[in-house]
Amino acid sequence: MARRGLARLRDDVRAAAMLLTRLPVDWALPDREDGALPNMDGSVWAYPLIGAVVGAIAAVAYALAWWLLGLPLVAALLALVATVMATGCFHEDGLADVADGLGGGHTKEKKLEIMRDSRIGTYGTVAVMLALGLRAAALAALAEPLLVAAALIAGGALGRGTIVAMLATLRPARREGLGVVAGRPSKPVIAAGLILPAAIASVCLPGPVALAAMVAALAAAWVIGRIAVRAIDGYTGDVLGTGAQVGEIAVVLTVAGLLAPAAG
Repeated sequence: MARRGLARLRDDVRAAAMLLTRLPVDWALPDREDGALPNMDGSVWAYPLIGAVVGAIAAVAYALAWWLLGLPLVAALLALVATVMATGCFHEDGLADVADGLGGGHTKEKKLEIMRDSRIGTYGTVAVMLALGLRAAALAALAEPLLVAAALIAGGALGRGTIVAMLATLRPARREGLGVVAGRPSKPVIAAGLILPAAIASVCLPGPVALAAMVAALAAAWVIGRIAVRAIDGYTGDVLGTGAQVGEIAVVLTVAGLLAPAAG
């Protein structure tokens, strides 16, 4: 029974990593021997865990750059390079598509059509630039590698937690696409996907800062969700990715606002 439970956990983590990142998980989390497809809706709880891993990778990149160069802004930019390499710009692509669709379309159908277009427009370009710039500025303001690591790991977990919150409260805008891959996760899966990022943030950050970061992430999920409902009547995969981006930005900015003065 315990072995079956561990196998299920492994499958969930593997499915989440395969969906959200480009990390080579095969060596650590091999395919199931029976060849069964991963349970995508059951793996939603692991999204924040994968976000924390991506944050840890970025934190290592920041620490190495800080040690070699001593330049916080350069180290922050290199940490973001590590992030987008680990994720394959997965969430940034969603943010760009949503910005283009909502900025350029006048009807729900036109918005969805633009969001499906692989080309990036002016709205999408500016959105991605601002997203990277805000994160880089916040990390550079924190400066100290340990503070940056805490912000990146907590931000990665809580940012992916916004995906779970949006899946729990919104409906799909389409009947196909990545937005419906996760299906309708069960209440225990949703609960685990919300408790896990809160626990990770509580370990990484001081209590009041962790609470403020959680509130910021939930506020980001609510804002993006309301915008999506008004524009296209629900979420798509791109909207979920946008929620992850905005949630992570909100967390990192909150942490920087509360801890950067102390660091200085």
